[in-house]
Amino acid sequence: MSVRVYSSTEPHNWKISNLQKGLILVYNGSETIGEGTGFGLPVLVYSDETYFSGSSKVHVFQNDGCWAIRKEFMMDMVTRNSFRNVTLENRIARRFFTRLADVYQRHPMLRSLTLKDLTGKMDVGTTFLKAKSRGKVVVTYTLDEPRVLVSADFRDSERRRLQKIFILNEQTSTFFRKYVDSTGTELLDNGIGAWDGINTKWACLKILNGEFGFRLWRVDDSTLRRGREFLKGSLDWVGLDYEVNQEKDVFEYAIEVLGV
Repeated sequence: MSVRVYSSTEPHNWKISNLQKGLILVYNGSETIGEGTGFGLPVLVYSDETYFSGSSKVHVFQNDGCWAIRKEFMMDMVTRNSFRNVTLENRIARRFFTRLADVYQRHPMLRSLTLKDLTGKMDVGTTFLKAKSRGKVVVTYTLDEPRVLVSADFRDSERRRLQKIFILNEQTSTFFRKYVDSTGTELLDNGIGAWDGINTKWACLKILNGEFGFRLWRVDDSTLRRGREFLKGSLDWVGLDYEVNQEKDVFEYAIEVLGV
């Protein structure tokens, strides 16, 4: 197992190909990100727009004997995702995509249609556009094996009209297929849900027949959520994402890499 980070928008997978990614897990030489955002990817929700990062600067250094990666995410992209006139941030639209994925997988006749055919006829579109920057979010990943310590600093981002902060921790749904938490709950594939809150001490995502995976803990002043979406040729992510108090200056948490 190793980790990888880019200053460009690689890997260029599907809908989010022109967005920056966070830290990427690499297993047996292959990236396990799919259409996920990677670990520690900031998203800022303002009253007028939702901002992502389209450009960055990366610095690698040593900190107390551990390797650390500092990535400065410029918050300079806005989303134009829609299902008719409903934004994808809306839970109703997210549930629609989950149901669409179920139907697509269970009915072989639909597989002869491309995703573009399916979504085009239903007026589903996705674009990300360059916009005036709302500042930057500086994320530092410290590799303290088997943990990755993540520190997200929002002090250089614009705070006026900021309503929500998300820190996304996502990899591919076709590799990490099992959800397990501290209460013993186990969920597979679509059972993981699309955007559900987690009230347990910790939660982890694993491969189906093994222990390799990653674990995150609940953190004060935040809400931990689990989610998964898969639609062949378009959506492929599973993650444990934080919704952070928008007044936070710095948010810190740990990712434990399991089975290494």
